[in-house]
Amino acid sequence: MDLQKEIIQEMEALLGRHSIADLDFEAVEMAARRQALRLAARALQQRLNDDTSDYVGPELPCSCGSTAQYRGRHQKTFESVLGPLQLNRAYYYDEHCQSGFCPRDQALGLDSFSLTPGVLRMTASTAALVSFEESRELLHDLAGVEVSTKQVERAAKALGAEIAGEEQQQVDGTGELAPTAPTMDLGMDGTGVPMRAQEVADRIGKQADGSAKTREAKLVTIGTAEARDKEGKPVRDAGSITYSAAMESAATLDTSHELSEFAARVQREAQRRSFHEAQRQVVLGDGSPWIWNTASELFPQATQILDRFHAKEHLGELGKTIYGDSSDAGVWIQARCDLRAACNRWCTRSMTTRTNTHKPGNVSATFGRTDAACLIPSSTNKVSVRPRGWWSRVAKLWSALD
Repeated sequence: MDLQKEIIQEMEALLGRHSIADLDFEAVEMAARRQALRLAARALQQRLNDDTSDYVGPELPCSCGSTAQYRGRHQKTFESVLGPLQLNRAYYYDEHCQSGFCPRDQALGLDSFSLTPGVLRMTASTAALVSFEESRELLHDLAGVEVSTKQVERAAKALGAEIAGEEQQQVDGTGELAPTAPTMDLGMDGTGVPMRAQEVADRIGKQADGSAKTREAKLVTIGTAEARDKEGKPVRDAGSITYSAAMESAATLDTSHELSEFAARVQREAQRRSFHEAQRQVVLGDGSPWIWNTASELFPQATQILDRFHAKEHLGELGKTIYGDSSDAGVWIQARCDLRAACNRWCTRSMTTRTNTHKPGNVSATFGRTDAACLIPSSTNKVSVRPRGWWSRVAKLWSALD
């Protein structure tokens, strides 16, 4: 109640006797927030400092196995969502390993940084989206939190290393998530990420002088698409997609018995999502050899499908190869794209009426539902999907492309 009274008094002092119409409302609300947070920080700080229960005796076991001695109460300033907090904590020091610790820091999650858990979460969220400097500015402008650029960088790198360590833990037995649909899609891709000069100093790149400005980040996604929109087209099921990405290589020696770094990541994510347990498994890719090689090595039972965008791109390249820059190329390409679209619609409708007749692994069950029904003639060696049963009628339609 005392805190509430103080906040009211501070508000009255801010507003004064000025007419409401004359107020700079933005300035008032920002000042009011600062004052309210300052008062709340003072109350929290006092409450924590009045509690000395973190002193548990003259000595405590140290993580090194030795014994740490009590050395009094030490003060340290932490940046919180309420503002700076100056906390006095019981401090124990071990002469054997020459390191100390505060039990309260460990209990409150303050033992790694000078940032409280709330500020650390904000920092992680902004640093994942923008640069460290921009993250610092956002924290200041939006939350009134003062964190240096270096603090943002240290926190982001430490959290990244922690997440990477957890991701690399092998999944034993059954996956963490059971299949939520009969068909699961796994996609792989890679893209160049702009880097600072020192990060690519010794790398061969695509620039005219052979230098590099980017590094490739590779991504694996797993999800389902059983839902349909109003037009009956497949759409991603809400909350079904998970992502795992890193700057890792997909290359490995043919004589090696070990998976490449990225292939191992794909395998871990597939195990977590129980991808192997799905009735039908689909791997989507842009046609890059490393994607199909990884898919064939890890999921030989899965159906490989070229995504629609790259299928149309390859059709365009093929049309230009055959007809050059003439107008006939555009006509030929459009005709094939129209045929592809018609085939895709036919597949989707057929799937809807034949759901109960599909066998696990049947190409028809995945071709339409993924909205990636894009085959390139076998003569172009882009994708190879073999028809089975009733699907052979679709294959006959595509024979017109040869």
